[in-house]
Amino acid sequence: MANTKRRAFLAKGPAMAAAAAAAATAAAQPVAAQEAPVKKVHYRDGRRPERPPLFSGTVTYGNLVFISGIGAHFPGDIKAHTDHVLKQIQQRLEAVGSSMEKVLKVNVYLNDLKDYDAMNEVFRGRFGPEPGVRTTIAAAGGIPGNSLVEIDVIACI
Repeated sequence: MANTKRRAFLAKGPAMAAAAAAAATAAAQPVAAQEAPVKKVHYRDGRRPERPPLFSGTVTYGNLVFISGIGAHFPGDIKAHTDHVLKQIQQRLEAVGSSMEKVLKVNVYLNDLKDYDAMNEVFRGRFGPEPGVRTTIAAAGGIPGNSLVEIDVIACI
């Protein structure tokens, strides 16, 4: 009797394997085709300027957000400049549905490397408990517009 059950089970094996493979293939295919990511430029006032700009300040592509370098163009020290720039970045991120906690990559450009420690005092904690990766350099020749710091980011939505 035991041999009969075993033979019946083994006879069903190829059919069961084929059914399992068909189910796995169907499950692997997406239910609905995903749309291709689209580049979208976000203008400050919501309108495209008459003349093409040199660069865009905020661009989304799929679920990624790219914010160009922001500087602080007013008299002040590195702490005031860093605070201003980070607030501007936060506003732009929130305007497109992201946040400081969703930042994946930060580039910091300092006018002078001696400002590194003071910049870090203001920077620390602004991107949440698990900040993204960061690169910091001192820009040779300085930062345009007499800013002491310029920062750009890449984030997700």
